[in-house]
Amino acid sequence: MADPILELVDVKTHFAVHQGFLFRRHAGTVKAVDGVSLRVERGEVLGLVGESGCGKSTLARTILQLLPTTAGKVLLAGTSLSDCTARELIAKRRDLQMVFQDPYASLNPRMSVFATLAEPLLTHGVCEPRDVTKVVAELMERVGLASRFMQKYPHEFSGGQRQRIAIARALALHPKVIVADEPVSALDVSIQAQILNLLAQLVKDMGLSLIFIAHDLSVVKHISDRVAVMYLGKIVELGTASDVIDRPQHPYTRALVSAIPTPNPDVERSRQRIVLPGDPPSPINPPSGCTFHPRCPYAVAACRSEVPMLKPYENREVSCLRTGELP
Repeated sequence: MADPILELVDVKTHFAVHQGFLFRRHAGTVKAVDGVSLRVERGEVLGLVGESGCGKSTLARTILQLLPTTAGKVLLAGTSLSDCTARELIAKRRDLQMVFQDPYASLNPRMSVFATLAEPLLTHGVCEPRDVTKVVAELMERVGLASRFMQKYPHEFSGGQRQRIAIARALALHPKVIVADEPVSALDVSIQAQILNLLAQLVKDMGLSLIFIAHDLSVVKHISDRVAVMYLGKIVELGTASDVIDRPQHPYTRALVSAIPTPNPDVERSRQRIVLPGDPPSPINPPSGCTFHPRCPYAVAACRSEVPMLKPYENREVSCLRTGELP
């Protein structure tokens, strides 16, 4: 197997929690990301899914080192970003860009589209100042926007158009990897498909690697080659999109898949929905053993004390003590 373009080795991102105003004391640690190991191959789309609060966005920001790693390493083309100085990290971020969830918040309302797209080009010396207008026009055309709109401001565009601008900004430095943090969740359903198809086409045309973060498995299946399912800071299932979504093995993945709506009303009425009891545990005080066991319908006594590890099973990896035993 060729070297991956991006590799995470036992990455942990923890946050200390303090109480008190004058006399602050340590009250605990939030284990937002707790030992994640992943490989992203060149030209691959990796989907990252899980319910709100599972650590997806924290992991995304850790990959870009917007949040420092508490432990572990983030390797980009073999170079550890966790060990880079601030100056070295600026240079490395040319190869690693992010598209944020909310296109209304991720663009500066005081900057025109031209200024937004020209800034990274000039900051990193991608092109000569005399060529900036031409390059900005090419970026806009690549994401499906007319270049005549480059002097307009974000408030003059729709949500889908703003997200296209954000994608163009991410493409400006010709990155090797793009991390898209729920890039379609704030958009209308009719616009979501357009953005998904745009991202898929860009991956194909430019040879990009894409980490696509979402909580909608039907969206993830449409665009991803592989899918990683995350629960309470850990990866619980990892495999190809068809294996994980069509034949889920982890009980948590099964519950997520059961929530995907089916267009056929007869099938929708007849299928069984898995409703998990309770709420996700607090990341400050996670359960012992398997962190999913308080909500798992298949939990046994060993699940309360033994921590499961990701292990190969039927062309995937599953973190469950009862892998292969579930009905």
